[in-house]
Amino acid sequence: IVFVEEKSFLFGAFVLTHAVFICVNAIILLPYTRFYGNARAIKGSNHIKSISIISVNVYQFNNQYEKLIDLVREIKPDVLLTYESNQDWDNALTEIEKEYPNFKKVPLENTYGIHFYSKLTTKSAYVNYFVSDDIPSIEASLVTEDGQSFTLFGVHPPPPSPTEEENSNERDGELLSVAKKVKKTIGPTIVVGDFNTVAWAKSSVLFRKTAELIDPRIGRGFVSTYHAKYRILRFPIDLFFHSTDIFIEEFRTLAPIGSDHLPLYCKFFIHQTNDIQEDELETLEKEEKEDVQEMIKDGIEEQSDRPQIAKE
Repeated sequence: IVFVEEKSFLFGAFVLTHAVFICVNAIILLPYTRFYGNARAIKGSNHIKSISIISVNVYQFNNQYEKLIDLVREIKPDVLLTYESNQDWDNALTEIEKEYPNFKKVPLENTYGIHFYSKLTTKSAYVNYFVSDDIPSIEASLVTEDGQSFTLFGVHPPPPSPTEEENSNERDGELLSVAKKVKKTIGPTIVVGDFNTVAWAKSSVLFRKTAELIDPRIGRGFVSTYHAKYRILRFPIDLFFHSTDIFIEEFRTLAPIGSDHLPLYCKFFIHQTNDIQEDELETLEKEEKEDVQEMIKDGIEEQSDRPQIAKE
């Protein structure tokens, strides 16, 4: 507008179109900033124990194992979830198994390995395969020190990209299958993982509405995790959702571990009688329910040709 001297009709239309795009994006992204208020709850009792989780895509070809091990020993989370963890990572992480005696490990060489470690009492830990037999997810039933039970899901669906999948069918089908499972889960629930999509994308919004969970980024900021090496071009694809009886105390990224993803850290507490967050829930419209069913169907029917052993 300032530097172009001959402002033709075409130039004006160009500027106006971009102004509209800026406004639309501002409206979409506003909830994911600190300017957008959301409910907060004070713990109110020292008897309510805090729980902490580190969730991180380690990048299968990253061999800086000690960086993650040192970070875990520094932060001392109650739960650790890793994605893209293969047999080499499995071998390296045996070092923390004394501190984290409850675990479920699925080492794979196709960049979809997943490992779960917990200090908490673990009543069960299952591996689910919703849309493909080479994309595992974790479902664990845990009990805190003060006797609170909750369910944790760890997910890592494949992204659409030239080197991965031609479309987003498997990713969306996997996420929405998990969402439907979450909807049937009784009690406090958390879903965390490398979603390979941003929090405001259609699939993420449908996931949140289907599962009837809350996105802690709303009102807190982007908390961007990828790409770890490029601060300016970083965006949030490692997501976290929780039920209304879970209250977030800390939600942030941690120091890099050599991966292209930053570790995601969350500290929270459970308060099942506090309903202050109920108004934050959004549910599916009729048309959206039809979209969800179609997307799950497309994900299951998608034929993938992922190699069993991925190459860098």
